[in-house]
Amino acid sequence: MTSITFLGTGDSMGVPRVYCDCGVCEEARTSGRNRRFRSSVWIETDAEPLLLDCGPDWTSQMEKLGKRYVGDVLITHAHHDHIGGLPEWADACRWLRRKGNAYAPQEVIETVLERYPWLDRFIHFHNVDEGMEYGGWRIRPWKVCHGKNGYAYAYHFSREGFRWVYCSDSIDLSDEQKAPLNDLDLLVLGTNFYKEEAARGTRSVYDMTEALELLELVQPKRVLFTHLSHGVDTAEAYPLPPHVGLAVQGETYRLSRE
Repeated sequence: MTSITFLGTGDSMGVPRVYCDCGVCEEARTSGRNRRFRSSVWIETDAEPLLLDCGPDWTSQMEKLGKRYVGDVLITHAHHDHIGGLPEWADACRWLRRKGNAYAPQEVIETVLERYPWLDRFIHFHNVDEGMEYGGWRIRPWKVCHGKNGYAYAYHFSREGFRWVYCSDSIDLSDEQKAPLNDLDLLVLGTNFYKEEAARGTRSVYDMTEALELLELVQPKRVLFTHLSHGVDTAEAYPLPPHVGLAVQGETYRLSRE
């Protein structure tokens, strides 16, 4: 049995924003319902755990999870909110004298090593352009449009009886990029706001209203929205279909049709 735990469900800046006194940020500072680390997922499989993205909140996320080490990390793209924790992870590898394994498409690996050229002293980097097998899952990456921020990769996980996708950073997907989203048991999709007011050309992630239009096309059985900005209040009753909800930081979901 495989389960996923959301270590973070926030956007690139997390919640609260240090400078912001909006209602969501103020609530996040008090009861903490809306406190959100940068988006990351802990995957428990038949093999060792697999961490999906390693952002700048990695240390706090691991402490809250009660873990001291992870050996394998799958990376979606080389933006700070998804790789900013790699130096801390490398430091853990160094101190524990264990070399970690990072998996990503080759162009992502090259960008990571341009920014942190010393990481490969402590971490093995593995090219997954042709996909990979892990814990009984076949994992396949594909490149997706990330709007003004260029590109990211999404990952399609499949094994007999279940198919799911993690697509945290995307907008304006082409028909070809939408194709792997068809016939899914679960789609984890990034949506910064319920309704984004910024000009379309300045944006990099779907809002929920646009995501709902996408879901009408690809028809997943269940959807969890992640990568949520301080424009999203988890106490708000957004008009979403019954099979669509907000991913909750710290919660674990079993990947099963039951």
